[in-house]
Amino acid sequence: MKTSARNTLAGTISRITKGAVNSEVLLATVGGDEIAAIITNGSVDAMGLKEGMKAYALVKASWIILGKDLDKGKISTRNILRGVVESIHEGSVNDEVSIRLPGGEKLTGVITDGSVHRLELHLGEKVCAAFKASSVILAVD
Repeated sequence: MKTSARNTLAGTISRITKGAVNSEVLLATVGGDEIAAIITNGSVDAMGLKEGMKAYALVKASWIILGKDLDKGKISTRNILRGVVESIHEGSVNDEVSIRLPGGEKLTGVITDGSVHRLELHLGEKVCAAFKASSVILAVD
């Protein structure tokens, strides 16, 4: 599978909750994180998604929000993954920040250079990556 999304996290579907139009799909990643995705019921059916099935969560780097000490109780974003800054590739306007999650996966976000400096991000520092459930694209083999 080739994709332009920088972030591909493998896992197993742990729960599917169908609504009137959309479904919430929970993916337990190989590294132990849980990712929530909101997709249409039509997509669930067309992809044949079932609990226990292997799947991938795709998240574009520009959809990642970085912060420190983010708390799920204080932000509407469903997905907050914690990791350590592994690399910062500086640009004139935007910087690319890669973090290593506890399970070994890498997650990359593109944020403004000003945000990197305002947050005082440095290599080895603890950071949170947040993204909306509606920003997750699910894929299967």
